[in-house]
Amino acid sequence: MIRLAYVTFTFLILVRLFAQPTQSIRGTIIDFSSNKPIPYATISVLQTNPIIGNLSDSLGNFTLENTPVGRYDLKVNCIGYEPTIIREVVVSSSKQTFLTILLKENSELLSEIEIRPNINKEQPLNSMATLSARMLSVEEAKRYAGGFDDPARLATAFAGVAGNSGQNGIIVRGNAPKFLQWKMEGVEIPNPNHFGDLQSFGGGLLTAMSSQMLANSDFFTGAFPAEFNNALSGVFDISMRKGNNEKREHTFQAGIIGLDASSEGPFKKGKKSSYLFNYRYSTLSLLAPLLPEGANTIKYQDLSFKLNFPTKKAGTFSVWGIGLIDGANNKAKTDSSKWKYFDDKENNVINAYMGSFGISNKYFFKNNAYVKTTLAATSNRTDWTSQKLNSQMILQPQSNISVANSNFIFSSFINKTFNKKHTNRTGILLTGMRYDILLNKSFQANTPPKEIVNSNGFSTLISAYSSSAINLTSKSMMNIGINGQFFTLNNQYTIEPRLGFRYKLKQNHTFGLAYGLHSRLESLNYYFNNSLTTGETAINKNLDFTKSHHLVLSYDWNITDLVHLKVEPYYQQLFSVPVMANSSFSFLNLTSDWFFAEKLQNTGEGRNYGIDLTIEKYVSKGYYYMLTGSLFESEYKGGDGVWRDTRFNRNYVVNLLVGKEWKMGKSKQNVFSLNTRATFQGGNRYTPTVETASKISKGVVFDESKAFSMQYDPTMNLHFTASYKINKTKSSREIALKILNITGQPDFNGFKYNFIDNTVDKDLATIVIPNLSYKIEF
Repeated sequence: MIRLAYVTFTFLILVRLFAQPTQSIRGTIIDFSSNKPIPYATISVLQTNPIIGNLSDSLGNFTLENTPVGRYDLKVNCIGYEPTIIREVVVSSSKQTFLTILLKENSELLSEIEIRPNINKEQPLNSMATLSARMLSVEEAKRYAGGFDDPARLATAFAGVAGNSGQNGIIVRGNAPKFLQWKMEGVEIPNPNHFGDLQSFGGGLLTAMSSQMLANSDFFTGAFPAEFNNALSGVFDISMRKGNNEKREHTFQAGIIGLDASSEGPFKKGKKSSYLFNYRYSTLSLLAPLLPEGANTIKYQDLSFKLNFPTKKAGTFSVWGIGLIDGANNKAKTDSSKWKYFDDKENNVINAYMGSFGISNKYFFKNNAYVKTTLAATSNRTDWTSQKLNSQMILQPQSNISVANSNFIFSSFINKTFNKKHTNRTGILLTGMRYDILLNKSFQANTPPKEIVNSNGFSTLISAYSSSAINLTSKSMMNIGINGQFFTLNNQYTIEPRLGFRYKLKQNHTFGLAYGLHSRLESLNYYFNNSLTTGETAINKNLDFTKSHHLVLSYDWNITDLVHLKVEPYYQQLFSVPVMANSSFSFLNLTSDWFFAEKLQNTGEGRNYGIDLTIEKYVSKGYYYMLTGSLFESEYKGGDGVWRDTRFNRNYVVNLLVGKEWKMGKSKQNVFSLNTRATFQGGNRYTPTVETASKISKGVVFDESKAFSMQYDPTMNLHFTASYKINKTKSSREIALKILNITGQPDFNGFKYNFIDNTVDKDLATIVIPNLSYKIEF
């Protein structure tokens, strides 16, 4: 009897040790247009034998219990809806997998026609989007090499997008990064990047949004739906996921560049409310030998959270927020014989913060309509003080940037599905802008700084829109809408039509056409800058919006169930661009000039045209690939009436992402994966320098008559990620090595004067960031 008990106990232990861990897949199935829950839909896990499946309940919720760890595709069917396949769902032992699945209603009865299932990765989440939109999945954000836990860097792998290694500014179809709009939970937020707007307006080091917080989100590169205002080149519409409302789950990660911790779960077990937060603290001091001089002083931290409170009668409330704090400094060299560049004699102290906080409510009516209302406040501040050592080794004020902006936002829209063919979304957006700006700079040696901007006050941007998605037939649909904006500072306004068509020629071939008029305000400091030439104050207060017509064609071909091709030719005509009279200067080329102090006029133009291509193979048999390419031209006309290349006219960008994963362990429960990304792109354009004049002035002098007529060498960047994940019964561990710019390709940032050699040198910055990390989830 004792022997039998011993054998039984030993057998149970062995079963526990060598059995493959399992986890639950949970989720909600909702209507693509109305967002109402869909009851009694069938959900199946395709790669399981026997197939694991279940039905959604009366509220659209479902659970697939005891799913072995691994990567799967899910198929969802429901009477009256088009079948849908959810690709690349990852199940790990440590955390439940939660999905929000959108199903499109059949516009006509198609019982006698075999319908190809929709693939979730082929369509954006926004039901009003037609073309030039891609869903960024949580799984991609964690898997792709070069992403570095940064959605902005990941986006540069998409067709039509270019970027650099040293900073994560997103260049969409030849447009400056500052023309991209960042949205979170449906409202515009300030640049969410660490050290944002310092080296490049619109860019920074890394975003403050961790992939631990990210829900599936949309990235737009042109012809946006009518609900998007104040955006010119693209929109990154980021959503935060909800925390697990059934069990508490935690993540901790330690790496060379810092620490990362997150937690989620129900406030009270058995209730539906939940919390989710993530905190990161990073320093680059350990990477000092691999970074430019002074970068070792960089420190940053960020916190993001989302609280979710469903109610029985008042809809669902969510409270969300994100914040970052940055700091860096470098000291001047006290040995004047080592003053090679101007930076060597400067003291710089940089402190910055950004925060956004919002409360949202989503309320469903009984007639296929819902209202979503958000109250939010955003704030960002940059303090950058520079001092310069003079020949007597005395520090003198060089420049000061003190910019504080706070926005107060009210957003509300009603989404109404009238029938299978027509859904309308109509809303209003009010943004109150409080500003306090002080900018000054010394332009000559031994002279006090001159005041560029000294202004504070309050203004408002008012926007309203209406958009309809109309299913014309079972094969064709149309999105039509209009957006209006009014800026109370100077009473400038815009009326912007939007229109899109999509036609399915066959089951595997789809054509599309979209048009939109779009506009964007400039940063508020430029409205209040003083003229150093005439002494006038606030000389640009009446600046109009910069505007652009977008026209996009599209062709989609589902080559196989696993391989998808998309081709998008486009043309963008920019107008009402701020330029200087009788000058090659244009705001289309502006990157980081805080101290611009001249009068502007809205007479400039620009044009961007090209073709984007994407070939993507979804993960199957453990491997995937994605090839994206763009051929384009980006040109502008300044105040002198001459057409030239823009700074960002790189002409071509090619990305290749490849990855492979292997199941390991006795029960194949562990995963070893290798991922790489190669980017080959043309160099940035630049203006040639005048050597003789530069030597006389001891500073870089440019030949503005040949603005951006030169192009830097093409660049090849290679990024690499290797990881090994161990799935245990209730936890997982992962060790990963991520290397950004493994080939050490330098970024070209312009020119700087060499005081020792009396030459003009190229400003090249080589940034290689390796991060060896260990992560535990439980």
